[in-house]
Order: sequence, then structure tokens, then C-alpha cells
Amino acid sequence: MTRMRALLVISSLAIVSGSSPAAAAPDKGDTAFLMVSTALVLLMTVPGLALFYGGLVRTKNALAMLMQVYATVCLVCLIWMIYGYSLAFSTDPRFAPFVGGPSKAFLSGITPDSTAPTFSNGVYVPEYAYVWFQMTFAAITPALIVGAFAERMRFSAILLFMALWVTIVYCPIAHMVWYWPGPDALSDAARAAASATGDAKAAADAKLQSLMASSGLAFQWGAIDFAGGTVVHINAGIAGLVGALILGPRSGYGREPMPPHSLTLSMVGAALLWVGWFGFNCGSNLEANGTAALAMGNTFGATAAAALTWAFTEWIVKGKPTTLGLITGMVIGLVAVTPASGFAGPMGSIVLGVVSAIVGYVACTWLKSELGYDDSLDVFGVHCIGGIVGALATGILVAPQFGGTGVADYITQPGQITVTYDMGAQMQAQLKAVALTLIWSGLISAVLYKFVDLVVGLRPAKDRERTGLDLTEHGERAYHF
Repeated sequence: MTRMRALLVISSLAIVSGSSPAAAAPDKGDTAFLMVSTALVLLMTVPGLALFYGGLVRTKNALAMLMQVYATVCLVCLIWMIYGYSLAFSTDPRFAPFVGGPSKAFLSGITPDSTAPTFSNGVYVPEYAYVWFQMTFAAITPALIVGAFAERMRFSAILLFMALWVTIVYCPIAHMVWYWPGPDALSDAARAAASATGDAKAAADAKLQSLMASSGLAFQWGAIDFAGGTVVHINAGIAGLVGALILGPRSGYGREPMPPHSLTLSMVGAALLWVGWFGFNCGSNLEANGTAALAMGNTFGATAAAALTWAFTEWIVKGKPTTLGLITGMVIGLVAVTPASGFAGPMGSIVLGVVSAIVGYVACTWLKSELGYDDSLDVFGVHCIGGIVGALATGILVAPQFGGTGVADYITQPGQITVTYDMGAQMQAQLKAVALTLIWSGLISAVLYKFVDLVVGLRPAKDRERTGLDLTEHGERAYHF
């Protein structure tokens, strides 16, 4: 039996879509919890991320940045309903273990009575609630990317790129990391295989292996990602870096000052990000129980530690702590704890926050300066680097000896959850998942940028860029003084 036998997680974001004939009626508390979490994730995107990014650009591009985030969210919501959910969270043997199939396209077969399993045997939520929750994840991920090439990409190019990127990059990565058959399906198949004899034994074993093989590729490896370190942050961060490199620096970059036009707006946006992130991390448990409460505590601890660590690092290096540094540290703490939020213990998350802030500070200052790329709002340094730190640290902090939850095995004792952990094997799985995301997203994103450039052109003319995208792309001004 493969490593997947021992590494099916208690509380990752993976889940199969679809009803189960033996499913219990969804608990109203879990349903309400998931719906509130969905609204919180939307809050962290619009207005949270939009305000955070909008305040960091220059006045002449403030509305364009807001527009890009809002429009991306609207576009992805429609794609998700039409075919994105099906690609990410259905199974098709023709495309396994890389992506789902068309069986759920246009939300076919999903009704108010359809259910989706959680991470406990016999516990289900309405599938519609799960569809919308996952939709908000799909919407925020490409919206993160726009910060990397802020102030220098045409609106039409952004819309085309985002539609292609969500389809060809996000949905397959989400499927490969998070898709699995669910605890009851695996437990039932394992129970049948354990009790069968003779010819029936071979058939039962084959069914169990088939179920396991239907899971996403990284999930089969045993990689764990509670709420999106790989799927959301590394995925968006590397796509942002590729975009920044292909578009080149902003006109005047390195020769003229480009300070944020309103750190006040960015502070408000950052606050909304932190509040909304509780929906992101706690809701990823799908059930309102102790693991969701653990994720809440970790989202407090890692974030607070990272924010203060970044501020104190600035204080030591530059002589003064800044509000920009504080909120940047806050965001990288949120990013790093995302994959670990339901697995690590609270003290482990505080350590993770400190480490992620120091590594992120180096990436956003020294590394960026040495390599000379113009990642406008530090999407790579915060989201990709922070996501890598968090994804790898998750493999360590999940260890029970460090206060973590351990990893669940649904198969050895069907119907029960057996906690297990092997640091070497887990770290190998985490490294493979990180590499898979970097390679898949990085290479395909590069191709998509080039394609969009050929079709509509990526950048506006230099004079239009210097005038500002608010006027040249949208015919509006953010402020009239």
C-alpha cells in the first residue's frame, strides 16, 4: 500500500464533491459556520485585498488597482460556477490525478440536498456551501497576482490572463493538492478489503487502490496543506514573479520615487485581511470543532509574531519601524501559517511567524535588490517565499512532539482515525508539493503571459503608463482636489 495509507489528513482543505447515499443530514451549526467563513474570505478580498493593494500604488493607479481586484473576483466566480469547480473537485479517470472532469460543469447534479463529506466519518455539509467556500479561494488567488505587475498591465490583458490562469493553473493545482474521495469512501473500501477472502479479496483490494488513485497527485504523495500554502500563495507568488519579469519594470523604476499613495488605506485593507483570514483558515476545517478553534489561535499567534518581528527587524536595520513594515509582516505571517493552521500547535505557530518574517524581510529587501526585478507590491517575497516557508514548516510542526496534531490514517482501522507521523516521509512529500506548484505555475504562467501579449498586448504605451491607468484604462480619477 502506498504512503497515502498513512497520510490522509485530519483537516486539510481537500474534499470530494458529490452526494453520498449514506450521508447523514448536515449539521446546521457546521453549515452556518461554513457559510460565515465563506463571507469572511470574500471580505478579505473585496474590500480587504483591494484596499491593501490600492493604497500601496501611486495616486494615478489607485482606481485601476481596485478595479483589477474586483473584476478578477467577479470573473472567477462565473468561471467557477460554469466549469472551474468541476475541474478542481470532481474525478475523471481520463485526467486523474492531475485534474477533474466535466461531470460537475454548470453545477450539474448539485441540489440543495446534495452533500459533501468533511474530515470526520459520517459528517457532511451541503455541497452548495462547499462550492461557494471553494469559490472564494479560487477568486482571491489570481487577485493576489496583480500586485506583482501593478501599474503597468492593460486591463484587457489582465482579464484574459486571469481567465486562462484559473483554468489551466489554479484548478489543476487545487485538484492535485486537495482532491480525495473522503473518509467514509476510504473507510468503507478498507473495511471491505480487510474482511474479504478469496477472489472477493482481490476485487476489494483493487477497489481500494482505485479510490486512492483517484486522489490528486500531491495528495497521493502525502502532502498536507490545511488552507492553501501551495494552492493559493506559492501558486500566485511564482505567477506574479514570472509576470513581473516578462513585463519588465515600471517606467521610471529605480530612477524616481514610487511611494504608496495612502498607507492609511493599506492599513485598513490589512486589518480586513486579518479578520477575513479567520474564514480562510478556520473555515478550511469545514466543521465547527476543536480543530477550527486551533486554526483560529494559530492565525492570531503567527500573525502577531510576524508583524512585530518585521517591525523590530526594520527598527534594528533602518533605525525606525514603519507601518508598511508592520502590515507586510502581518500578511507574511498569515501566509506562512495558512498551510499549518490546523496542524501546528500554538507555540509552533508563533515560531513560524518569527521565522517567516525574517526570511520574508530578506527576500523583499536584499534578494529583490540583488536580482533587480520590479515586483511592485512584493507578491513573490511575501506570498511565494512565505508560502514555501509555511508549507515546509508544516511538515515539521504537525509532529505531535512539537505540539502538532499528527497526520490521520483512515484505513488501518476503518471508521476510526489513527494518528501517525514520519518526519522524513512528510518532509519529502512537502518538498515535492512545493516543487510541483513552482514548476507547474511558473512554466504555464510564462506561456500564458506570452500568449496574452500576442493576442491583446500586455503593456500600455509608455506615455499612457506614465499618465496612469486610472485615466488611460478607465477614464476616471481616484481623487479630485
